[in-house]
Amino acid sequence: MTDIPGIVITGVSGRMGQMLVHEVLKSPKAKLVGAVERSGHDWIGQDLGAAMGKAAMGVTVTDDALEAFSTAQAVIDFTAPAATVHFAELAAQARAVHVIGTTGLSDADLSKIAAAARHAVVVRAGNMSLGVNLLTKLTQMVAEALDDDYDIEVIEAHHNRKVDAPSGTAVMLGEAAAKGRGVSLPDVRDSGRDGITGARNRGDIGFAVVRGGDIVGEHDVMFAGPGERIILRHVASDRSLFARGAVKAAIWGQGRDPGEYDMMDVLGL
Repeated sequence: MTDIPGIVITGVSGRMGQMLVHEVLKSPKAKLVGAVERSGHDWIGQDLGAAMGKAAMGVTVTDDALEAFSTAQAVIDFTAPAATVHFAELAAQARAVHVIGTTGLSDADLSKIAAAARHAVVVRAGNMSLGVNLLTKLTQMVAEALDDDYDIEVIEAHHNRKVDAPSGTAVMLGEAAAKGRGVSLPDVRDSGRDGITGARNRGDIGFAVVRGGDIVGEHDVMFAGPGERIILRHVASDRSLFARGAVKAAIWGQGRDPGEYDMMDVLGL
């Protein structure tokens, strides 16, 4: 392993991919060694800098992820579930730290990622920001302190191009609330309300979703009890905070034992 880890960015042409490139280039503790895009993409074979409309970077965009990963110590991946599962297998083969910001992963996807984590470090989080992870910890603490007289609602808002709902962050917050209550989220999850739904079930954890405009990310956790409401809130105004957290995770993962980690581990929370 080199002193300064080499990082590969997947889905490099996307908004998040390009933001990750900027954050790696800014970091004195990491270097950019690879850029991956899907087969057939216009950027394949081009210098990454030229493809981004900037000065040459000396990194060629490729669709051969295994070759790119073989020269890297870390992979940062904000793509789609099917791609992420495939990248997890390849990162494990390369023994590279795999930082996963992809959301919408199914139980089957998570099982495959867990198998890959037997051979390499995987850092996966629904949200990479310090503030959201503090919110997650606070959500668990408040849920532990309050009983079922307080209904829990997770309310999230994102831009109109987001394809999954609820957001990975909202699910992470719901899981924290469920952990605080000592229950399993699938057993108490209440989402997608429409029509004559009947009264709310005591102890359920509800989800509400807003999609519109260019909202970066807003998350509220509401504890609604008799005569009062407690609301924990996080508002993201700059998407680069997620990129900064991902780069921090890639650096943190160097030299760790194989296994699954999250941003709570990275941040020492």
